[in-house]
Amino acid sequence: MYHSDSLFPGPAALDRPLDTPAMPFWKRSKSRTKKKRSLAWRIVRTVLAATLAFYLLCALSLVCLRWMNPLITTVQVQRRVESLFSKQKYEARRSFVPLRQIPLDLRHAVIAAEDGAFYAHRGIDWQELGKVWEEVEEDGRLRGASTITQQLVKNLFLTTHRSPVRKMMDFTLAPLAELILSKDRILELYLNVIEWGPGIYGIDQAARYHYSTPPAGLSREQSARLAACIPAPRTRKPARMNQYAAVILDRMDRRGW
Repeated sequence: MYHSDSLFPGPAALDRPLDTPAMPFWKRSKSRTKKKRSLAWRIVRTVLAATLAFYLLCALSLVCLRWMNPLITTVQVQRRVESLFSKQKYEARRSFVPLRQIPLDLRHAVIAAEDGAFYAHRGIDWQELGKVWEEVEEDGRLRGASTITQQLVKNLFLTTHRSPVRKMMDFTLAPLAELILSKDRILELYLNVIEWGPGIYGIDQAARYHYSTPPAGLSREQSARLAACIPAPRTRKPARMNQYAAVILDRMDRRGW
Protein backbone atom coordinates (compact mmCIF):
# COMPACT_ATOMS: atom_id res chain seq x y z
CA MET A 1 0.00 0.00 0.00
CA TYR A 2 1.15 3.51 -0.79
CA HIS A 3 1.95 5.69 2.23
CA SER A 4 2.67 9.46 2.06
CA ASP A 5 5.98 10.80 3.30
CA SER A 6 4.16 13.01 5.78
CA LEU A 7 2.78 9.96 7.58
CA PHE A 8 5.83 7.72 7.28
CA PRO A 9 9.08 9.75 7.15
CA GLY A 10 12.22 8.15 5.82
CA PRO A 11 15.16 6.93 7.91
CA ALA A 12 17.10 10.19 7.61
CA ALA A 13 14.16 12.11 8.96
CA LEU A 14 13.81 9.68 11.88
CA ASP A 15 17.38 10.49 12.94
CA ARG A 16 16.51 14.16 13.53
CA PRO A 17 15.11 15.23 16.89
CA LEU A 18 11.38 15.66 16.74
CA ASP A 19 11.31 18.89 18.74
CA THR A 20 14.22 21.36 18.89
CA PRO A 21 13.88 23.57 21.95
CA ALA A 22 13.89 27.34 21.24
CA MET A 23 16.80 29.47 22.50
CA PRO A 24 15.87 31.17 25.80
CA PHE A 25 15.03 34.84 25.40
CA TRP A 26 17.90 36.00 27.62
CA LYS A 27 20.42 34.18 25.40
CA ARG A 28 18.90 35.75 22.28
CA SER A 29 19.19 39.17 23.93
CA LYS A 30 22.84 38.58 24.81
CA SER A 31 23.55 37.47 21.25
CA ARG A 32 22.00 40.62 19.79
CA THR A 33 23.91 42.80 22.27
CA LYS A 34 27.16 41.08 21.34
CA LYS A 35 26.54 41.70 17.64
CA LYS A 36 25.74 45.36 18.26
CA ARG A 37 28.92 45.81 20.29
CA SER A 38 30.94 44.12 17.57
CA LEU A 39 29.45 46.44 14.92
CA ALA A 40 30.04 49.52 17.09
CA TRP A 41 33.65 48.52 17.65
CA ARG A 42 34.20 48.05 13.92
CA ILE A 43 32.78 51.51 13.28
CA VAL A 44 35.02 53.04 15.95
CA ARG A 45 38.09 51.33 14.51
CA THR A 46 37.21 52.54 11.01
CA VAL A 47 36.78 56.13 12.21
CA LEU A 48 40.04 56.02 14.16
CA ALA A 49 41.92 54.56 11.18
CA ALA A 50 40.48 57.22 8.84
CA THR A 51 41.37 60.01 11.29
CA LEU A 52 44.92 58.72 11.69
CA ALA A 53 45.31 58.45 7.90
CA PHE A 54 44.05 62.04 7.49
CA TYR A 55 46.53 63.42 10.03
CA LEU A 56 49.39 61.46 8.48
CA LEU A 57 48.47 62.83 5.06
CA CYS A 58 48.36 66.37 6.46
CA ALA A 59 51.74 65.91 8.15
CA LEU A 60 53.28 64.63 4.92
CA SER A 61 51.76 67.54 2.98
CA LEU A 62 53.15 70.05 5.48
CA VAL A 63 56.61 68.55 5.14
CA CYS A 64 56.35 68.94 1.36
CA LEU A 65 55.14 72.52 1.80
CA ARG A 66 58.44 73.45 3.40
CA TRP A 67 59.85 73.58 -0.14
CA MET A 68 56.88 73.25 -2.51
CA ASN A 69 53.98 75.62 -3.13
CA PRO A 70 50.45 74.16 -2.99
CA LEU A 71 48.80 73.53 -6.34
CA ILE A 72 45.29 73.79 -4.87
CA THR A 73 43.57 73.86 -1.47
CA THR A 74 40.42 72.25 -0.11
CA VAL A 75 38.71 75.64 0.17
CA GLN A 76 39.40 76.26 -3.51
CA VAL A 77 37.90 72.86 -4.30
CA GLN A 78 34.94 73.71 -2.08
CA ARG A 79 34.26 76.93 -4.01
CA ARG A 80 34.42 75.05 -7.30
CA VAL A 81 31.91 72.46 -6.08
CA GLU A 82 29.62 75.15 -4.69
CA SER A 83 29.61 76.93 -8.04
CA LEU A 84 28.64 73.70 -9.82
CA PHE A 85 25.68 73.14 -7.48
CA SER A 86 24.56 76.76 -7.68
CA LYS A 87 25.16 76.82 -11.45
CA GLN A 88 26.93 80.15 -11.12
CA LYS A 89 29.89 81.24 -13.21
CA TYR A 90 33.15 80.72 -11.37
CA GLU A 91 36.65 81.63 -12.41
CA ALA A 92 39.57 81.07 -10.05
CA ARG A 93 42.58 83.36 -10.19
CA ARG A 94 45.64 82.01 -8.39
CA SER A 95 49.29 82.98 -8.30
CA PHE A 96 52.10 82.64 -5.77
CA VAL A 97 54.70 85.24 -4.86
CA PRO A 98 57.56 84.80 -2.39
CA LEU A 99 57.39 86.61 0.92
CA ARG A 100 60.22 88.97 -0.03
CA GLN A 101 58.02 90.42 -2.78
CA ILE A 102 55.20 91.20 -0.33
CA PRO A 103 55.65 94.62 1.32
CA LEU A 104 56.14 94.82 5.07
CA ASP A 105 53.11 97.11 5.39
CA LEU A 106 50.86 94.37 4.00
CA ARG A 107 52.37 91.69 6.25
CA HIS A 108 52.04 93.92 9.30
CA ALA A 109 48.49 94.92 8.41
CA VAL A 110 47.40 91.27 8.14
CA ILE A 111 49.06 90.35 11.44
CA ALA A 112 47.54 93.39 13.16
CA ALA A 113 44.11 92.48 11.80
CA GLU A 114 44.09 88.71 12.22
CA ASP A 115 46.65 87.57 14.76
CA GLY A 116 48.54 90.13 16.80
CA ALA A 117 50.51 87.47 18.67
CA PHE A 118 51.46 85.53 15.54
CA TYR A 119 55.20 85.49 16.21
CA ALA A 120 54.72 84.71 19.92
CA HIS A 121 52.41 81.66 19.97
CA ARG A 122 52.88 78.13 18.68
CA GLY A 123 49.69 77.82 16.67
CA ILE A 124 47.11 78.55 19.39
CA ASP A 125 46.77 81.93 21.09
CA TRP A 126 45.72 80.79 24.57
CA GLN A 127 45.59 84.33 25.92
CA GLU A 128 43.16 85.40 23.20
CA LEU A 129 41.06 82.28 23.81
CA GLY A 130 40.79 83.27 27.46
CA LYS A 131 39.47 86.68 26.45
CA VAL A 132 36.91 85.04 24.17
CA TRP A 133 35.55 82.86 26.98
CA GLU A 134 35.30 85.88 29.27
CA GLU A 135 33.23 87.68 26.63
CA VAL A 136 31.00 84.62 26.20
CA GLU A 137 30.31 84.58 29.93
CA GLU A 138 29.48 88.30 29.88
CA ASP A 139 27.14 88.59 26.89
CA GLY A 140 26.73 85.04 25.56
CA ARG A 141 28.14 85.90 22.13
CA LEU A 142 31.04 83.99 20.61
CA ARG A 143 33.60 85.65 18.35
CA GLY A 144 36.38 84.01 16.42
CA ALA A 145 39.87 83.65 17.84
CA SER A 146 41.57 81.68 15.10
CA THR A 147 45.25 82.32 14.58
CA ILE A 148 46.85 82.74 11.17
CA THR A 149 48.17 79.19 11.48
CA GLN A 150 44.67 77.82 12.18
CA GLN A 151 43.31 79.72 9.20
CA LEU A 152 46.08 78.34 7.02
CA VAL A 153 45.40 74.68 7.87
CA LYS A 154 41.68 75.31 7.41
CA ASN A 155 42.32 76.60 3.90
CA LEU A 156 44.79 73.85 3.04
CA PHE A 157 43.01 70.78 4.42
CA LEU A 158 39.49 71.63 5.63
CA THR A 159 36.57 73.84 4.54
CA THR A 160 34.91 77.09 5.57
CA HIS A 161 31.87 75.27 6.97
CA ARG A 162 31.61 75.87 10.69
CA SER A 163 31.25 72.85 12.93
CA PRO A 164 32.76 71.58 16.21
CA VAL A 165 34.55 68.80 14.31
CA ARG A 166 36.19 71.21 11.86
CA LYS A 167 37.18 73.54 14.71
CA MET A 168 38.71 70.64 16.62
CA MET A 169 40.67 69.60 13.55
CA ASP A 170 42.16 73.01 12.81
CA PHE A 171 42.83 73.37 16.55
CA THR A 172 44.92 70.19 16.51
CA LEU A 173 46.52 70.69 13.10
CA ALA A 174 47.84 74.19 13.90
CA PRO A 175 50.53 73.03 16.39
CA LEU A 176 51.58 70.38 13.86
CA ALA A 177 52.01 73.05 11.20
CA GLU A 178 54.05 75.17 13.61
CA LEU A 179 56.27 72.19 14.37
CA ILE A 180 57.02 71.53 10.70
CA LEU A 181 57.00 75.02 9.13
CA SER A 182 58.75 78.24 10.05
CA LYS A 183 56.75 81.33 10.96
CA ASP A 184 57.75 83.15 7.79
CA ARG A 185 56.77 80.15 5.65
CA ILE A 186 53.38 79.95 7.39
CA LEU A 187 52.78 83.64 6.70
CA GLU A 188 53.97 83.27 3.10
CA LEU A 189 51.61 80.34 2.46
CA TYR A 190 48.74 82.10 4.20
CA LEU A 191 49.03 85.28 2.15
CA ASN A 192 49.18 83.24 -1.05
CA VAL A 193 46.27 80.80 -0.56
CA ILE A 194 43.49 82.63 1.28
CA GLU A 195 40.53 84.26 -0.46
CA TRP A 196 40.66 87.99 -1.18
CA GLY A 197 37.49 88.17 -3.26
CA PRO A 198 35.19 85.92 -5.32
CA GLY A 199 37.59 83.47 -6.96
CA ILE A 200 40.60 85.61 -5.97
CA TYR A 201 43.34 83.63 -4.19
CA GLY A 202 46.63 85.05 -3.02
CA ILE A 203 47.85 88.58 -2.42
CA ASP A 204 49.28 88.88 -5.94
CA GLN A 205 45.85 88.43 -7.54
CA ALA A 206 44.23 90.51 -4.78
CA ALA A 207 46.48 93.52 -5.42
CA ARG A 208 45.91 93.29 -9.16
CA TYR A 209 42.15 92.73 -8.84
CA HIS A 210 41.41 95.49 -6.33
CA TYR A 211 44.15 98.05 -7.12
CA SER A 212 45.57 97.08 -10.52
CA THR A 213 49.08 96.80 -9.13
CA PRO A 214 51.47 94.04 -8.06
CA PRO A 215 51.84 93.58 -4.29
CA ALA A 216 55.02 95.70 -4.21
CA GLY A 217 52.98 98.68 -5.38
CA LEU A 218 50.48 98.61 -2.49
CA SER A 219 50.43 101.62 -0.19
CA ARG A 220 50.16 101.42 3.57
CA GLU A 221 46.47 102.37 3.50
CA GLN A 222 45.67 99.94 0.69
CA SER A 223 47.35 97.18 2.66
CA ALA A 224 45.18 97.94 5.69
CA ARG A 225 42.02 97.97 3.55
CA LEU A 226 42.88 94.59 2.03
CA ALA A 227 43.58 93.13 5.47
CA ALA A 228 40.20 94.39 6.65
CA CYS A 229 38.49 92.23 4.01
CA ILE A 230 39.97 88.91 5.15
CA PRO A 231 37.16 87.89 7.56
CA ALA A 232 34.56 88.08 4.74
CA PRO A 233 36.52 88.32 1.49
CA ARG A 234 33.66 87.50 -0.87
CA THR A 235 31.41 90.30 0.37
CA ARG A 236 33.72 93.01 1.70
CA LYS A 237 35.27 95.61 -0.59
CA PRO A 238 38.48 97.48 0.31
CA ALA A 239 36.92 100.82 -0.64
CA ARG A 240 34.24 100.36 2.03
CA MET A 241 36.60 99.38 4.85
CA ASN A 242 37.18 102.91 6.17
CA GLN A 243 36.48 102.22 9.84
CA TYR A 244 38.19 98.84 10.20
CA ALA A 245 41.16 99.94 8.10
CA ALA A 246 41.62 102.90 10.47
CA VAL A 247 41.63 100.46 13.42
CA ILE A 248 44.27 98.32 11.73
CA LEU A 249 46.45 101.34 10.94
CA ASP A 250 46.19 102.44 14.58
CA ARG A 251 47.30 98.98 15.75
CA MET A 252 50.27 99.16 13.39
CA ASP A 253 51.22 102.61 14.68
CA ARG A 254 51.06 101.48 18.29
CA ARG A 255 53.40 98.60 17.47
CA GLY A 256 55.83 100.89 15.72
CA TRP A 257 55.16 99.40 12.29
